[in-house]
Amino acid sequence: MIIAIDGPAGSGKSTAAKGLAERLGFTYLDSGAMYRAFTWKACSSGADFSDKDGLSKLLADTSIRIECSADGTKVFVDDADVTKEIRHPSITENIHHISSLDFVRRKMVDLQRDFAKDKDIIAEGRDMCSVVFPNADKKVYMDADIQERAKRRHSELRAFNNDGSIDNVTEDIVRRDQRDSTRQFAPLKREPDALYLDTTNLDAKDVVDILIKEIEKEQQKD
Repeated sequence: MIIAIDGPAGSGKSTAAKGLAERLGFTYLDSGAMYRAFTWKACSSGADFSDKDGLSKLLADTSIRIECSADGTKVFVDDADVTKEIRHPSITENIHHISSLDFVRRKMVDLQRDFAKDKDIIAEGRDMCSVVFPNADKKVYMDADIQERAKRRHSELRAFNNDGSIDNVTEDIVRRDQRDSTRQFAPLKREPDALYLDTTNLDAKDVVDILIKEIEKEQQKD
């Protein structure tokens, strides 16, 4: 079974997907980690983000692997564990250079589909419902108002000792929304057959409980 969850930054989809995977005993696929992994490789290599040919060659020479276990998800680039490094704010700031490239997204889609073979998957990202798993058993689009999303993101940044103002975080999220929804290849969008879930006033447990009920409905149909 494949459960696909899309939504903008700060909507709570990562927390919900992890919690849902744990409750159901499914494998969690963090698609964004793959884009972060290649962004880390590009930054570490001193790559020029405007040099598409150079980035294409770098991608061809890069191995990205995700391993899931009871201890959580680990991300490897060329056999180096970069699980913590890819969460640094500097990666978040530069990931849009990578995620907007069509050849990168095609590569990541192939990796994500390969990862999901013969597994029960909770997959979250920006194009899980629309591109990667268009025939998913259940599609979900999560959202929240901009103030709540900024507050969540601000809390995450504090873990990296980044005390930027909430206003700056809000502006950054607005920019990310614009980039994600208007990029030419695989833009963020809500699919007509996806459940819309506003998480503004819901905590993580509430969200998971709602999704469990929705998934049970799908299973009863079968």
